[in-house]
Amino acid sequence: MPELADSLPVKIEAVPAGIRSRLFRRIRPAAILSALFLGVVAFCALTAPLIAPFDPMSPDIMANLMPPSLAGEDGLPPHVFGTDVLGRDILSGVIYGTRVSLIVAISSVLGAGVLGTLIGLIAGYARGWTDEVIMRLVDVQLAFPFILLAIMIMYILGPGLWNVVIVLIIAKWPIYARVARAEAMRHAESEFVLAARCIGAGRLRILLRHILPNALTPLIVVAAFAVPQMIIYEAALSFLGLGLPPDQISWGSMLSAGRSVLDQAWWGATFPGLAIMFTVLSINILGETLREWAGPNLSRD
Repeated sequence: MPELADSLPVKIEAVPAGIRSRLFRRIRPAAILSALFLGVVAFCALTAPLIAPFDPMSPDIMANLMPPSLAGEDGLPPHVFGTDVLGRDILSGVIYGTRVSLIVAISSVLGAGVLGTLIGLIAGYARGWTDEVIMRLVDVQLAFPFILLAIMIMYILGPGLWNVVIVLIIAKWPIYARVARAEAMRHAESEFVLAARCIGAGRLRILLRHILPNALTPLIVVAAFAVPQMIIYEAALSFLGLGLPPDQISWGSMLSAGRSVLDQAWWGATFPGLAIMFTVLSINILGETLREWAGPNLSRD
């Protein structure tokens, strides 16, 4: 009987091919450019030790606040993005900072997505007091200021890469829970779910085999837009000194260091800021592409 439940059709809504084709043609250039830029970002993250011209944490007081230049000195590579107040190469810092941003963004989105989806599916399918308790917890979580929550958790856990990921997971799982709950409630009385119940499929099997596949499209779209948010949140925490320890570098910590000398060295904060801006913009464009491709039901219009 469980095998028969697995063979029941899972009716995942799709968009006609003609609509998808028109949408793809309309946004194809921006999406391709965004994908190419994100490919460069991913390449930098994977090969940072090989392509970075300097150690981003190695200070050189004699070379502090050097402006961007294409000419190296004493046989050394040039400081293309200049140096910061400690003489550290900004280009190398931006390259190594991609690792932190991508690790934090992807890990926190996956963690919050899995946790929130499971909780939301349980709430939407179980209904009753289970749904009531979970959704009141979600309401409390969403009403709690993010910065205050981050300060409390980071004070307890201390600075660190994975502690930042934990903060973001705790702060953002309710968003996925709400979406998953709505999808579970929408499909709970569908014909294929009722058929699975009639042949004896258990709740867990129904949730994972029948409801979850139909809820994936909106959840993936939410996750696509959450990735740039996580990058910004990590940069904000590092900018405030709540993120990584001093022996690790990120775009947010570089922004914080460049802010103090912005009137003397504009490049110190400009290039990390541009890295954040273009990365977030590229992910948002791809997220918008995915949202429009997924179907009219997910459109904001």
